[in-house]
Amino acid sequence: MNLINIYSHYGLGVLVALVLFSFAGGFIDAVVGGGGLIQLPAVLVNLPDYPLPTLFGTNKMAALSGTSVAAYQYSKRVKFNLKLLAVTSIAAAISSYSGARLLSHIDSNTLKPIILVVLIVIAIYTFLKKDLGSVTTKELPIKKQIIYGLLLGLVIGFYDGFFGPGTGSFLVLGFVLVIGFDFVKASAYSKLINCVTNIAALTVFIKQGNYLIEIAILMAISNIAGSFMGAKIALKKGNHFIRTIFLVVVMLMIIRYGYDVFFKI
Repeated sequence: MNLINIYSHYGLGVLVALVLFSFAGGFIDAVVGGGGLIQLPAVLVNLPDYPLPTLFGTNKMAALSGTSVAAYQYSKRVKFNLKLLAVTSIAAAISSYSGARLLSHIDSNTLKPIILVVLIVIAIYTFLKKDLGSVTTKELPIKKQIIYGLLLGLVIGFYDGFFGPGTGSFLVLGFVLVIGFDFVKASAYSKLINCVTNIAALTVFIKQGNYLIEIAILMAISNIAGSFMGAKIALKKGNHFIRTIFLVVVMLMIIRYGYDVFFKI
């Protein structure tokens, strides 16, 4: 079966939309996280006839591909503390799994107003504090960094499993505010941790057969291209550029949660 036959029943408009939004999602995600705010809605809107688990699995495949490329790009420029990285990643993966399990017992909509308030506070604080993330502000002992990393992994990992959108952005902010990293270094750590949590989630989707491999491959190629470009530009332009994109992503998250809280029935 040739490629034309494989993709013909999706329609050219759908395929073009998925390619463009996957590229944009990969670019945003590579810079500061939150690419899922762009990519996942595009999948849901353009492929409405497929079950949600299948769409989530397909999206996760593409996202993991792009995040892996971005993580590699950052790893060539940023020196990682492997203990801090490992502790935070493992804590985030375990907590994300727990959050996903709890989701089946508690309605996540009840907590969305709290998340909305937190996002508004984050946006205001980041906007007012012009030097936030411009340089490494703390030289914490490695033991404290590991403890704080463990806590970040538990809290944000749980958010990833329970809610999801913008997890990378919350990781970036956590590394900036709590551990004192600059935006470039914080973005580098968040990419690698996101890879771990994405792999953990993707193993479930693959085991269940919830994915469209032909769409996942197409989106993955576009996401990788966007991630490659995003990481390149972020490393070149530095902290001010990442801070600006971070504010844009936080505003998108505020709009998304604001809609869910005030308008979605």
